[in-house]
Amino acid sequence: MTGPIHITCPACQAKNRIPADRLAANPTCGACKAALFPETPFELSEAKLNKHLKNDEVPLLVDFWAPWCGPCRMMAPMFADAARQMSPKVRFAKLDTEQHQAVGSRFQIRGIPLIILFDHGKEVARQAGAMDARGIVGWVRQHVKG
Repeated sequence: MTGPIHITCPACQAKNRIPADRLAANPTCGACKAALFPETPFELSEAKLNKHLKNDEVPLLVDFWAPWCGPCRMMAPMFADAARQMSPKVRFAKLDTEQHQAVGSRFQIRGIPLIILFDHGKEVARQAGAMDARGIVGWVRQHVKG
């Protein structure tokens, strides 16, 4: 990436423009001062997901999960560990498919946990089933350029 990039704040949803060479410097939102690359995956709703897909120029990995899903709960700490390893090259988010059921049909989700990698608003790859942090990081690196 060269030049400024656009990133949606995970806290207030404001659109931010950050110089590419400042991504590793823990940039914060110009509106609310929240971290643009939080240490843990951030929660999404369908509306927030739409905003991130429309505006973000950094790859976004979304974990589609539900609270009743045992493998989803098992994978959560590993997903968070992978997020710490991959930041700021990739942002990590979670979307509760129980609360946002329309997203499940929109993305034709047949089983969870399911991770979908988006880049510039487009689906790049998806992987069903629980994975450990090493598996998640390796899988993302296969699909993200640079």
